[in-house]
Amino acid sequence: MKLLGSLVLAVWLFMATPTLAQYVMDTNGEPVDNDEEYYIKPAITDNGGRFTLINRNESCPLNVGLENTDSAPGYPVKFTHFANNVQDEDIGVNRDLKVEFVEVSTTCVQSTEWRVGENDTRSGRRLIISGTDDSAGLYGNYFRIVETESAGIYNFQWCPMELCSDCGFVCGTAGILRENGKILLALDGTSLPVVFQKKDD
Repeated sequence: MKLLGSLVLAVWLFMATPTLAQYVMDTNGEPVDNDEEYYIKPAITDNGGRFTLINRNESCPLNVGLENTDSAPGYPVKFTHFANNVQDEDIGVNRDLKVEFVEVSTTCVQSTEWRVGENDTRSGRRLIISGTDDSAGLYGNYFRIVETESAGIYNFQWCPMELCSDCGFVCGTAGILRENGKILLALDGTSLPVVFQKKDD
């Protein structure tokens, strides 16, 4: 009887206590907080440096991309939950959210939120650019952080199923696209594993 009682208690505690695996963890092993700023970096260092905005064609909108070296500063980002009723400050895995560069000064008069752009004619891939999606659902501005097989390492995915579960999105995982010495972020290729470094750490 004692064994049965202990088993029931263990199951109840497991179900009642949220596990850290439900949250995105930073490089310090702490949950990523929507009130804090973070640098995004590739988990494999030879893929580039911190995430930044890139002027690809000397015009707006700007592209989301990576610095060419680890020493370049890049821009920090903040995350915003999709659901207004989400009370948790910690960012959950596989949940729709907005990603926005902060502390950025550009000549483009537009938001620095990430969004999915049109298919690139040269590569056939969908580039990640900055700005606000003009569609009714703003679907292009919502991304997900999904787990990889390695703890603390993640992928970005575009698949806003919380916004519209029956929209039939062609989901995609973000990876890099090298072009004329620039490293751009794009969907529909090999995925890029990333980590999140809290600003000022």
